[in-house]
Amino acid sequence: MRECNTEENLAKCNCSYEPCSRKGICCECMSYHRRSGEFPACFFPDDVEKTYNRSIDNFIKTYQKRGQWW
Repeated sequence: MRECNTEENLAKCNCSYEPCSRKGICCECMSYHRRSGEFPACFFPDDVEKTYNRSIDNFIKTYQKRGQWW
């Protein structure tokens, strides 16, 4: 199994929720948000991520409106 490269992940992480204990630990972040019926911050553009609305519905609306994924 591959080890988590937390430092590299943190450099790419756009999560603005500062007290998050899962920052840089993508497998834990993905699992947490999946259980909550959400996507993690990295699925959203920075301006949308800052609203903390990580719902699947918000993801769909964002990319329908903007017409792009990444």
